[in-house]
Order: sequence, then C-alpha cells, then structure tokens
Amino acid sequence: MTTKVVLDTNVFVSGIFWEGNYCSQIIDAWRSGKILLVTSLEIVQELVETLRDFKIEMPEEMIQEWQTMIIENSIIVIPKKKLDIVKGDPKDNKFFETAIAGEAQYIVSQDRKHILKIKEYEGIKTIHPEEFMRFFKED
Repeated sequence: MTTKVVLDTNVFVSGIFWEGNYCSQIIDAWRSGKILLVTSLEIVQELVETLRDFKIEMPEEMIQEWQTMIIENSIIVIPKKKLDIVKGDPKDNKFFETAIAGEAQYIVSQDRKHILKIKEYEGIKTIHPEEFMRFFKED
C-alpha cells in the first residue's frame, strides 16, 4: 500500500526553493510515485499565494506549473468535516480536514508551534520532514 500524505505549505516551499533537503526529498518521492499526495484546492491555493508572495521571486509560469502538477498528480479531496483542533492557528485545520477526507496516514509539516504539537488525530500522525524521510527509507 502506498503511503498517503498531506504536505504542509512550508514543506513545498522548502522543497521547491532548496534542493537536497528533506522537503525536496519528499517532493521527489511524490513526483516519482513512491508516495501519494492528498490535497485540497484550499491547500493548493495557499501554496500558490505563498509562492507569489515569497521573498525569493518565482516567475508566474513556474507557479502555474507547480499548481498544475499538484492538481494533476494528487488525490484532490473536498473535506466534508470542519474541525477546530489547531487552536493557535485555525487556518491550519485545513490540513487535518484534508487528511481525514483523503484517508491520509501522515501530515508532514515543519510547523512545530501548531501542527506538530498535535501528534496524532483520528489515526493521522503529524511528522517532521526529517523524521518522515527516516521512516520512509526504512519502510
């Protein structure tokens, strides 16, 4: 069974702009079909906005390419259940809502203040990219 993951926006940003780190390794694993990306249009939209506003400028065509690649190579879900579990940053609830709707096993994030504080929710584990890659390589 292929591992289903929801990637936080910060994982995409780190993986897109900096080669060779754990985040870029996760993106490579997704692009080569070793893991299944579960996402929602809300998450994709957040990524697009983040890439447009990021301190390192990215051409609009590249942003569009990433958006298309994610939409065409992911399981896109429409979350049916609104959650209120990320108290410090309620907009991060979308990652848990997406993971539940897509039956993902993991939410991979670098957000230690909010997302990673919730170690597990309804069987979905939150995991840091480095830990995920260690676990993934062993698997």
